[in-house]
Amino acid sequence: MPSFRPAPLTGIRVLDLTRVLAGPWCTQNLADLGAEVIKIERPGSGDDTRGWGPPYVQDAQGQDTTEAAYYASANRNKYSVAVDISSQKGADLVRELAKQCDILVENFKVGGLRKYGLDYESIKAVNPRLIYCSITGFGQTGPYASRPGYDFMIQGMGGLMSITGERDDLPGGGPQKAGVAVADLMTGMYSTVGILAALHERGRSGLGQHIDMALLDCQVAMLANQNQNYFTSGVAPQRAGNAHQNLVPYQVFAAADGHLIVAVGNDGQFRAYCGVIGHPELAEDARFKTNSNRVINRDLLVPLLVDAMKKQARDHWLEKLEQVGVPAGPINTIDQVYDNPQVKAREMLRHLPHKSAGQAPVGASPLRFSDSPVQYRHAAPLLGEHTEQVLRDRLGLSDEEIRNLTR
Repeated sequence: MPSFRPAPLTGIRVLDLTRVLAGPWCTQNLADLGAEVIKIERPGSGDDTRGWGPPYVQDAQGQDTTEAAYYASANRNKYSVAVDISSQKGADLVRELAKQCDILVENFKVGGLRKYGLDYESIKAVNPRLIYCSITGFGQTGPYASRPGYDFMIQGMGGLMSITGERDDLPGGGPQKAGVAVADLMTGMYSTVGILAALHERGRSGLGQHIDMALLDCQVAMLANQNQNYFTSGVAPQRAGNAHQNLVPYQVFAAADGHLIVAVGNDGQFRAYCGVIGHPELAEDARFKTNSNRVINRDLLVPLLVDAMKKQARDHWLEKLEQVGVPAGPINTIDQVYDNPQVKAREMLRHLPHKSAGQAPVGASPLRFSDSPVQYRHAAPLLGEHTEQVLRDRLGLSDEEIRNLTR
């Protein structure tokens, strides 16, 4: 058996004052990487997403627990501490925990933690090495700073919905959000990157700093090549359905018995693709020979390809295209995803210990380290499951003091 080194963030302690998705996704990443993450939750109700069900995690008998699947998706490997930060005692406890932490992540409204003495300036005064990450809808500055921000509205405001969905001139055209909360998830990922960079910088300076993360900023940044298309042309990209703005053919095609994706990325692949579908002459046609010309003549080329693709079954095309190195794939439902042999081989579904369910399924981290692997310790905790443990072990409180606080 290989001898593994400890996970990358072993020895790093994180105070998690987040809820819903962007913040919890960030802190779950840190927990997977070995950090000790202490999640502070409201007594009695906890993170909002604890109530976002059904579905709920099920026990060994197939009966629903009280734990919503949504909450379980973003909170594994964490310790849950139920403390009322609106009380003086609760705020004092959290401040004491912050003194012992390397990282604090919060997603309160701008200025919302100041009244509890848990804002960056207050915490910096007692722990100048702390990396303090604030996640909000619009950031700490600007005319929208005080507004609440939610993923759906950010997808619209940040331009994603203007380029997502079927073309407006086709049936079903119009604005469409993504199937998961991508603004939240991308903000969680950018926040993770920022925190790890600040942790590295602290190794040089010895000091922490404040990281200001905004859903809108992240949504605008993640437009990526669509941003550059606009900057370069002066024309705002529009919805293109399942087609690609800069590559042809790169879209969904209907086969005789279903649909598949064909993703031609260069002219060599196009020649191979044309050979497979029985129309090698298209690859020699001056209108289609290069990708630039295919993009310009998209409306002439695509109908010819659509007709050809309808003549054979989906799996026939997938097999033949794979043989010649043309990227192609099926459109799977999520149950089919987890039945895929590659997904199984990569162990993207794990089962972790859970106090009320026994074992709970979780989607795995995509990170793979050769010698300091991601840790899977336990599923998302029950509300306040670790309150006594953390207050005793980290703050040295007696059983009586803990009872007085949690009554």
